[in-house]
Amino acid sequence: MATTYYKSRHISKGKTIEQTLKDSFDYGQNPVKTRDGALIISYMCDAEYAYLEFDLSKAKYKAVTGREQKAERDVLYYHKRQAFPPGEISHDDALKIGYETTMRWTKGRHAFFVVSHVDRPHPHVHIYYNAIALDYSRKFRDFLGSARAFRRLSDRVCLEHGLSVIANPKKHSKGQYQNYGQWLNGKHPPTFQGRLKAQIDICLNDNPPTFEAFLQAMTEACYEVKHRRGGGVSFRAEGQERFTALRSATLGKGYGQEDIIAYIEGRGSPSGGRVEAPRKVNLLIDIQAKMRAGKGPAYKQWATVYNLKQMAAALQYIQENGLVDYTELEKKATAAADRFHVLSDKIKAIEAAQKRNAELRAAVADYARTRPVFEEYKAKRYSGKYLAEHEADIAVYRAAQATFKRVLAGAKLPGMGELKAEAGRLAADKKAAYAEYRAVRKDMGDVVTAKANIDRLLSVTDEQRDREKERQRSKQGR
Repeated sequence: MATTYYKSRHISKGKTIEQTLKDSFDYGQNPVKTRDGALIISYMCDAEYAYLEFDLSKAKYKAVTGREQKAERDVLYYHKRQAFPPGEISHDDALKIGYETTMRWTKGRHAFFVVSHVDRPHPHVHIYYNAIALDYSRKFRDFLGSARAFRRLSDRVCLEHGLSVIANPKKHSKGQYQNYGQWLNGKHPPTFQGRLKAQIDICLNDNPPTFEAFLQAMTEACYEVKHRRGGGVSFRAEGQERFTALRSATLGKGYGQEDIIAYIEGRGSPSGGRVEAPRKVNLLIDIQAKMRAGKGPAYKQWATVYNLKQMAAALQYIQENGLVDYTELEKKATAAADRFHVLSDKIKAIEAAQKRNAELRAAVADYARTRPVFEEYKAKRYSGKYLAEHEADIAVYRAAQATFKRVLAGAKLPGMGELKAEAGRLAADKKAAYAEYRAVRKDMGDVVTAKANIDRLLSVTDEQRDREKERQRSKQGR
């Protein structure tokens, strides 16, 4: 189930359009909340420079349509939010739901970007889409019941993905509507302990390789971590007075520190909303190099145990995937890497085609609007007076022609209908390619890491065998 928020954004008092956009977008793209930008996805814009692109689109809209609104009434962009209950969905899946919802809401006609935040126990996404259409010919305008329509679309997408939906949603109301606590099938909003357990489930669903990585994920989710005497750990959320100990006696079965460590290492059974995850394969640590860098005996002991676990994970992986023959393992690693690079090149080619398509559509719109002005300029034998009166439009016309010459390189100029159809195909191709790219990237990471660990093991074994032979030769020489 997802609650929704819907608001149109105008220029902030005392600020320029660019400043207003940048301040808002910087909040959404906060690296602490988005895992250094990993939880940001965009459509037909670069999220990092979206504030400039959205600002520029307003000038192009005015040039194409000749329409302009008063600054205080002009909608710069629309801000939407989808918030999911703790434990029902991961932050990554929330990002996908937000992207799909926005694409269906805008029908691919507006640039947008979506961010997923990890600073709260409940996964939630912020959606920012440009009020100006991609072809600069129209603006999105609110209609009666638009917020309700967006909520209904959000509910429909949630149902399609097997998520729950809120019945009769209206906060702070009595009678036929349900309050927030009732939405969560309880009498009150979640307690601090309930929120903590939900956040633990979310962090463990991301399959952290170590307990330290799990603690780091909890810190990124805005939980303060306190290490107690004896090796225990406690957490405190924003607004919480006292720390909550990570103990089964406090949080319930499956939420003790030992349970979580066992789960991460693949020894424990799932608890709460978690699902059992296969053991993740990570690269072995070069212990000798770390010791030379100043690490102590305690680190050596930990790293030795860690490497043993990773070798066990690598062996488990090759057995489960039928790669016990080293030749087959090598072939699969090579094939996975090759497929990954092919898909990477394909996505880059699609993005280059999208950029070319966007340039041509903008140039076609500029050309169509300013051509009558330029034709009149020619008819007046390139009059200096006429040029002074229409210098801006003539400059736009010449810039459009320059774009045609540079991008088309002598090829025939396609019509606007063809360009729009191509833009739709490219967007669909990119979405499909990205889905396969993510799957192949994960598969490549697993098999290449497993092979690297096996290679390391074989190398160590060979070195030990060589040293043993050298010792035997030395004894015989005596």
